[in-house]
Amino acid sequence: MVLDAVAVRRWCRLAADALGGTRGEIDALNVFPVPDRDTGTNLHLTVLAAADAADALPAGAGAAETWRAVSQAALLGARGNSGVILSQVLRGMAEVLGAAARPDGEALAEALKHASAVARTAVEHPVDGTILSVLDEAASAGSAASGAGLAGTARAVADGARRALRRTTGQLDVLARSGVVDAGAAGMCVVLDALAAVITDEYPEHYDVPARTAGTAPPPAEAPGPQGPGYEVMYLLDAPDAAVHRLRETLDGLGDSLVVVGGDGLWNVHVHVDDAGAAIEAGMAAGRPHRLRVTYLHAATGEGHPPHTGRAVIAVTAADGLAALFEEAGARVVRREPGGVPPLAVLAEAILAAGDEVVVLPNEPEVLALAEAAAERARDGGARIAVVPAKASVQGLAALAVHDPLRRFGDDVIAMTRAAGATRFGHLEVAAQEAVTSVGLCRPGDVLGLIEGDVATIGGDVAQVARHVLDRMLSGGGELVTLVAGRYAPSGLAEALEEHLRGAHPDVEVGVYDGAQHRYPLLIGVE
Repeated sequence: MVLDAVAVRRWCRLAADALGGTRGEIDALNVFPVPDRDTGTNLHLTVLAAADAADALPAGAGAAETWRAVSQAALLGARGNSGVILSQVLRGMAEVLGAAARPDGEALAEALKHASAVARTAVEHPVDGTILSVLDEAASAGSAASGAGLAGTARAVADGARRALRRTTGQLDVLARSGVVDAGAAGMCVVLDALAAVITDEYPEHYDVPARTAGTAPPPAEAPGPQGPGYEVMYLLDAPDAAVHRLRETLDGLGDSLVVVGGDGLWNVHVHVDDAGAAIEAGMAAGRPHRLRVTYLHAATGEGHPPHTGRAVIAVTAADGLAALFEEAGARVVRREPGGVPPLAVLAEAILAAGDEVVVLPNEPEVLALAEAAAERARDGGARIAVVPAKASVQGLAALAVHDPLRRFGDDVIAMTRAAGATRFGHLEVAAQEAVTSVGLCRPGDVLGLIEGDVATIGGDVAQVARHVLDRMLSGGGELVTLVAGRYAPSGLAEALEEHLRGAHPDVEVGVYDGAQHRYPLLIGVE
């Protein structure tokens, strides 16, 4: 057997299937760094993303292209601490094996050695007795057996990983107390077993996940109160390599379990913190965070909160004018700083205090993940919470316009979600620095016209760019245009755009509002 493109695809699919069958057992082992019982699931989802990407390639794709697709998909789809580390392992292997003229035993050994090194480098504070220890031992075993050919090396790698797995119980106190091996390390063993199976063409009937260490008692049924940071924050980050060093320092000061992987301008960031908002703001300072996920790591007790009464809508905004618009429409407003996100604890408390049934309008992509985490925490207190995925204030206003507290809660949420989803959103902003966009280079002072987060046009005049964006957004139809002028919008901008719309799109109804937002001269909604 050779480790060609076909073998790589087969390995990814087999590893995904094997983790799918064992993820429950691996989840049950999960006590470090946080006993949230999701390590097996996170590893499965990470490898599944890689397998799907490999299967999507054309039949004639070569090894280099396949390795590149696998490592990129794992980076984008990585879940949890172990999943992010595994994505870096695949990246390290791809860098060696994707360029290898003969992917033999020596190449495999070198690939694992490199993968182990880059994975350890990605973890801010490496700990022995984890997936990193298994990788180290697997790489050493592979190097020692590299003269035995590809099959012999693969067997040695899998066997070395299993030996290291058994030792993890004695390397970490929390594992010793619980009598388990490390969950991430166990998952890595399953992945390497699948690699050996593909290379040797010897497939096991089942993939072994160690049970509790013999002679040890299970952990107590009721664990002690929450320890460590309360939130897991993950996001993809578009940022220059130079900005990531500073980001690491900032996040390391905020929490623990910090892993940052990637390169060439795209990074996957994972950290456990108490202040999720600060972790997201650090990413915003370094570049553009997206695909944000915030997970509450400890079950909230709900003690000390006032009883819930009635239904309410909570809208998040930074602008005085928008706050007034939301309040006039009946929402309660949670304020955030311009360019920042609200403290998660503040948002959670506002939800808890609002009522029995609460709808949350985040109104910014960066706030959406925080709103989900705050809602999860508030649900533990007994309230029914729904987060409408409004990524712009104009979507939030559209959702609030159809809100009916007399409807059943589920029906009301569906109506608001549909209204938000049916509203295309755009905005104008002024470039603060030189950057490459999807429509070319922009320089400081240029006016950018964005449609649903993507730059659609660049110009020097606010009104001209606004007209171009409006015409683009209305090219697919629309009945209602909402214009929200910012604090620093040029005088007469809204009136000039109304006149343009009367001439170019006479059937469209126009609503003009003063939002007083700082960053954006104009917000646009098209329904």
